[in-house]
Amino acid sequence: MLPGGPQAGRPAAIRNPMDRRLPRQARVRARAEFDRVFGEGRRTGTPLLALHLHRDDQPPRLGLAVSRKVDRRAVGRNRIKRALREEFRALRAGLPAAAYVVVARAAAATASRAELRAAFHDALRRAGALPAPDLTGTMPAASPVPVTTPRPTGE
Repeated sequence: MLPGGPQAGRPAAIRNPMDRRLPRQARVRARAEFDRVFGEGRRTGTPLLALHLHRDDQPPRLGLAVSRKVDRRAVGRNRIKRALREEFRALRAGLPAAAYVVVARAAAATASRAELRAAFHDALRRAGALPAPDLTGTMPAASPVPVTTPRPTGE
């Protein structure tokens, strides 16, 4: 077997389309790296999850921590991790270089995929990794009301 899996040497067009794993360099894996992010990083939170962000010069990497306190069933914990991984994969190209560690909270067990996605976006915005949403709306700005100055009455 080839290093990196059975399809590592194959061209991208031939690889299994279901293989959507994050590459090794896009994951926080080592205990020391988790400890560094928790110790030196900045934490922001939402009711569903907490985000620890440690900026560095490496490409964006994701670490996930979903404990049994969140959901006793492995299938529930894996559902949360899949949703967060998928969203990170979609956003990764636009994120600044940093290590992102997401810690799920108990409320995440009953949250839908859309709620988890929204919470992840909110945490990234609070941490400064994503720009704030544009709140200008779709309507053009109203034109200013013309200010009329009273004309002096002539003599």
